[in-house]
Amino acid sequence: MEKPYVFGLDMGGTNSVLGIVDARGHVLARTSIRTQQYPKINDYIDALYAEAEKIAEPLGGFEMFRGFGAGVPNGNYYTGVIQGAMNLPWGPYVPFAELITKKFGLPCKITNDANAAAMGEMTYGAAKGMKDFIMITLGTGVGSGIVIDGKVVYGHDGFAGELGHTMVAYGDDARPCNCGKKGCLEAYCSATGVARTAKEIVTKSKKKTVLRNLDVDNITSKDVFDAAEAGDEVAKEIFDFTGTILGRKLSDFVEFSAPEAIILFGGLTKSGHWILDPVVKALNENVLPIWRDKVKVMFSDLKEADAAVLGGSALAWE
Repeated sequence: MEKPYVFGLDMGGTNSVLGIVDARGHVLARTSIRTQQYPKINDYIDALYAEAEKIAEPLGGFEMFRGFGAGVPNGNYYTGVIQGAMNLPWGPYVPFAELITKKFGLPCKITNDANAAAMGEMTYGAAKGMKDFIMITLGTGVGSGIVIDGKVVYGHDGFAGELGHTMVAYGDDARPCNCGKKGCLEAYCSATGVARTAKEIVTKSKKKTVLRNLDVDNITSKDVFDAAEAGDEVAKEIFDFTGTILGRKLSDFVEFSAPEAIILFGGLTKSGHWILDPVVKALNENVLPIWRDKVKVMFSDLKEADAAVLGGSALAWE
């Protein structure tokens, strides 16, 4: 009998969400554990196994499962190793796929979380039927998954596609990034980057803005969105600044791989047209004429909570 289910894991630095997915992309059950609660990887695997048993038992147990796929920080598709993940407590080298297979008795494939989101989008979401697109995740950081000819680009070492750490600013004034570099796209166009921009603009601007009524050190991208919706000109300026930087950088990515679409995903996309409009404008102003007004820029079709789980499950179906 064809086994009808797979496990899909979305591992974050704070939480890990495990889902059961069928072949049509329905998330039938989900559970979660606190990633940081387990300073030893074997304890994390044991906790994940215990939760998996609970949600698998009503569906017939592990013998009904074909495999296990996971989107994880710094996950190497080729080796199954989590390598150099700064926000995980288990050291620089974790043979994650091997540990899962040993514990669960299931074949396991991993990739990084943005690649998993791209696979989920290609299999179940807005990119279904597309062979060439770029997924950009706009959350705490900026992640990316590049799909060319229907395949995720991994490069020779498994780590290709770190578009969030390409440069948008140089010199002493360039913002430091958590990766250790300065001037990365992530430092400007993540939700965290929007908050940093808000602090800079609100502090320097003499324009009237409701954002000045907030603690400038704790302004969030949601605060900026709410202000923009209320007609606040400074909030609009913050989104224009962010979207213009992102759109210019996307023009570079278009000229590299000529995608059919760029799909934006993550918390910052909840800002809707405030972020999308300047992105599209800057992209088309900076790309070569052969691609102007040709590349679709669109939001993900997938629920944020499901995207990496579905992407992990797509790996498992392989």
